[in-house]
Amino acid sequence: MLGIELERESEQPLKRQIYQKLKEQIMSGKLKSNDALPSTRELSKDLGISRNTVGEAYEMLIAEGFVINRQGSATRVAEGVYMEQSDLFALCKTSLPKRMLKADFRTGRPDLRQFPQFLWQQFLHKASVEMPIELYGYTGPQGLPALREEIAAWLFRSRGLTVNSEDIFITAGATHALHLLADLLCMNSKKVLIEDPCHSGMLKTFLNKGCPIEPIPVDSQGMRTQCLPDGRDACAVYVTPSHQFPLGGILPAARRTALVHYARENGLYIIEDDYDSEFRFCGEPIAPLYAMDQQRVIYVGTFSKSLFPALRIGYVILPKPLHRQWSDMRTHADVQNPPFEQAAMVEFLRTRKLDRHVQKMRRIYGQRRQELMEALKEAFGSGWTSYGDAAGLHIAIDFPGKCFDEGFRKGCLQNGIDITPVEHHCIEKGRHQGKLLMGYGHLEPEEIRKSVLLLRDYIESAAGTVR
Repeated sequence: MLGIELERESEQPLKRQIYQKLKEQIMSGKLKSNDALPSTRELSKDLGISRNTVGEAYEMLIAEGFVINRQGSATRVAEGVYMEQSDLFALCKTSLPKRMLKADFRTGRPDLRQFPQFLWQQFLHKASVEMPIELYGYTGPQGLPALREEIAAWLFRSRGLTVNSEDIFITAGATHALHLLADLLCMNSKKVLIEDPCHSGMLKTFLNKGCPIEPIPVDSQGMRTQCLPDGRDACAVYVTPSHQFPLGGILPAARRTALVHYARENGLYIIEDDYDSEFRFCGEPIAPLYAMDQQRVIYVGTFSKSLFPALRIGYVILPKPLHRQWSDMRTHADVQNPPFEQAAMVEFLRTRKLDRHVQKMRRIYGQRRQELMEALKEAFGSGWTSYGDAAGLHIAIDFPGKCFDEGFRKGCLQNGIDITPVEHHCIEKGRHQGKLLMGYGHLEPEEIRKSVLLLRDYIESAAGTVR
């Protein structure tokens, strides 16, 4: 009756299963307005369940207005609850199965299989057991003092950076930090000068905040500081100097010096996003730009790549004139980060587990980078050039003479290949059409080899459209 099949082993109660299936039939038009539903006695007999269970399902439909029940008459479908198929699709699209990927070159994806999950759970449990009751209340916008002290110590160990923990403010990741900085700095219609290309997500953060943007071109060494405009109309410069996203360049000393002089002369701030720099394969991580001027540089860091993205813990190092205004803004935005993960992070840093995990992952990612380079050489010969292959979780590959646009990207997706052209991250289009971004950190060596071959086959098959 009505084609209802129940999953008796499911954790979902039978009454809710009946309710869901009837609701779907009503909204899809299979059951039309004024159609009578079977009586509770009939449906319960047909399904072999209690009449009360069917009655409870009907009551849920009645309460939400999908059916109408009048004493002495059948329960009938209400008017105006049919939904067009396109609307139904929009309503349910989040539950539709995603296209199966055959090759996944997405950037910024650490290998979560390597994360010491059980150890992290132990630290979380320890935090929940030992946390003083006063930390269950509001702990303030700056973050737990113990975490700020451990971050300062971590930066000294890993970057040689001397930081006062009072200048560190905990955030819910780098993007959250940029949201607050946009509110803090973008006033009087002044511009943010931003690398081009840059991370499209970070760019959208500034644009969504209404900040005027001026792109500054990037080459293999990062931002071309000689292209900086008159700074009177600017409030900030956004850079990724230790591992430029997406091309991977390291901003050389002369450009760093020029950028700091520019900030000082124009009274603006440099927002330094320390993207991916902990995973450097040739020597030690690059010293942050912040070391050159702690009054003009705002340092933004996160643990999303070194640990796992769902850990929404990042931090900024703020010049003292910005402390009070930042605290006020954070208090009226979301007050603070949850204390338990902060406390667990304290232990992860204090016991040097982060140091050891980063060392381990640096070795693994270095091997995978080499695997990718060898696979590209076997598949494409020598007709390509790599950018940014000394650090991070992705590399940029230039195929001279090719044109990888959004049409190419969509074609790849339709063939199960998720890969992003550099042009996707460009503000001014046309300068980097032959470059692709290839994330590899989350891929095993065998996955890397297979994925590169799939990409080669698609490029060859689409030769007529990939110029």
